[in-house]
Amino acid sequence: MNGARARGIKESRGLRRTLIATAIVASLSACGGDHHDDAGGHPNILYIMADDLGYSDIHAFGGEIDTPNLDALAASGRLLLNHHAGTVCAITRAMLISGTDHHLVGEGTMGRPNDERAGLPGYEGYLNDRSLSVAQLLKDAGYHTYMAGKWHLGSGIPGSDAGSGETPDQWGFEHSYALLGGAASNHFAHELAGSKNYTEDGAYVQPGQPGQPGGAGGTPAVFYSTDFYTQKLISYIDAGHGDGKPFFAYAAYTSPHWPLQVPEPWLSKYKGRYDVGYGAIRAARIERQIELGIIPASFNPFPGLPGTTTRAPASANNGTPAAKYISAVHGPADGYVDHHQGYVDKEWNDLTPLERKAQARYMEIYAGMVNNLDYNIGLLIQHLKDIGEYDNTFIMFQSDNGAEGWPIDSGADPKTTDEANASSPVYETLGTDNGQTSAKNLKYGLRWAEVSATPLSLTKGYSGEGGVGVPAIVRLPGQGKSAAAYDEFTHVTDNTATFLAIAGVQPPTTPAPAAIDPDSGVDANKGKVVYNGRNVYPVTGKSLLPVLEGKTAQAVHSDGFGDEAYGRAYVLSPDGNWKARWTEPPVGPADGHWQLYDIRRDRGEVEDVAAQHPDVVEQLVTQWSAYMSSVGGVEPLQPKGYY
Repeated sequence: MNGARARGIKESRGLRRTLIATAIVASLSACGGDHHDDAGGHPNILYIMADDLGYSDIHAFGGEIDTPNLDALAASGRLLLNHHAGTVCAITRAMLISGTDHHLVGEGTMGRPNDERAGLPGYEGYLNDRSLSVAQLLKDAGYHTYMAGKWHLGSGIPGSDAGSGETPDQWGFEHSYALLGGAASNHFAHELAGSKNYTEDGAYVQPGQPGQPGGAGGTPAVFYSTDFYTQKLISYIDAGHGDGKPFFAYAAYTSPHWPLQVPEPWLSKYKGRYDVGYGAIRAARIERQIELGIIPASFNPFPGLPGTTTRAPASANNGTPAAKYISAVHGPADGYVDHHQGYVDKEWNDLTPLERKAQARYMEIYAGMVNNLDYNIGLLIQHLKDIGEYDNTFIMFQSDNGAEGWPIDSGADPKTTDEANASSPVYETLGTDNGQTSAKNLKYGLRWAEVSATPLSLTKGYSGEGGVGVPAIVRLPGQGKSAAAYDEFTHVTDNTATFLAIAGVQPPTTPAPAAIDPDSGVDANKGKVVYNGRNVYPVTGKSLLPVLEGKTAQAVHSDGFGDEAYGRAYVLSPDGNWKARWTEPPVGPADGHWQLYDIRRDRGEVEDVAAQHPDVVEQLVTQWSAYMSSVGGVEPLQPKGYY
């Protein structure tokens, strides 16, 4: 078949699907998208995940960074203002794929814990065999299933003893190009020969090799991860296009996760933009969020943690066998008084001129990464338009967790590092491709992460809203104008249920047969269902489709909600009015109490009202304890983050 005829057939098929979608659009409600495409076959699903992007970084959520393509998606879709993920990336990804709590499916914490929880069920450190896979369910229902980007849920390919857990091809992805671990050592690749960090369709591969697409627009160029994943996903979509089957495409970008690196023109675009410092950028974002209706004018934003120029000391027994650490279940009244040391976390006015120069540059590079990410999202969406699939595609975008506040120099005073980075010749190389296997491990630190989380409290790794609240945008097939933002609580497990509902797939519900342990009397299959001969945990997320179609504006969660990771915890009341949160000292309260927030009124988590409502705290902690028992969660003896 010649090229012209092939293009003509493709365009004809695309036009036919567009006409079908257009006919359905004509009957949509005034909300801008009341649509489940049964007549024209089930729609495609494009799910886009950013890595460590903060709540206010993109322009549609109040940020100053240029993100025109996400703005356009928002203008024809709907913002989810109260969407939640896990506290860290692997936990979120486990819940996305499985549709249920991360403790049940192997990521009780990110990776295998090295404490007393090692070896316990649910703490394998990879997606375990008790999990469903949304990709497998969709593939079984006749979907093409594609993935490009970060996996972080297992690294063992068939026939290899390298790593544990399984790669995407073993979880239902027809085609996948995956970064197996949690972070790239260099966004420009330069992998060592024989490294096993990436796979394609279950075989180890080396990114950036000759002949692989690397540059924007698919031209042969220098490899850059965000550009590459876009072109790889497009190639998968094109390979299956025209056979009548819809696709599920998962764009799992690693941007803007450290190391901070981006090619030109984005590397230089934001020069000077952040010289005004943390406070001015935060204030401008808050002003824009009010103008956009992201928050009301009465919103009380989190002001940031108190500035510290020295590390708060650890307790006397910290790190010794005698230590008894304060936790969500043990407090000073029981003799648990120990905690780790704090971090140096300086305000802008505490920085030297060279420190300010370095800090501003970090944020410039970060902004360039976000801008480049948006550019690639634009390429992906434009390609759907070019092949006639845009109006038949459900699109969702979100970040995998809150902004990454990894402290520079592990929490010690970063002055030496920052001043060295601000001096020539190092300064001129920041964010560039050094041509080596590993890039300079450049991060933007605690304060910029707080700015990214504006107006919410705390950052990645914490259970504050800034750690688990993420920007999210959804567009229904055929939707042509924006619908009112949805501000009730939603969660990443709801994504899974929504994808299945869009595809017309009923998740498995047949109860697994009882498996009673003769010694304990415990049923190992309690709560599980049968799927393809395996006993697995069912999808527990709630479909957002009724909300998105404008059939209801009510809350999709009415039973409350709890979570825990690294010993940090939160729980929402069933009516959604209260949030109890636990954070270890010295970031959390010195006495180790559970903080309480009137979360509908105080989503910035500024006013702890635990002392005024001890009965509410007691009820919520009881609710959280029941949640932990139901998922097999274990509070660690020493709560601490992954830093």
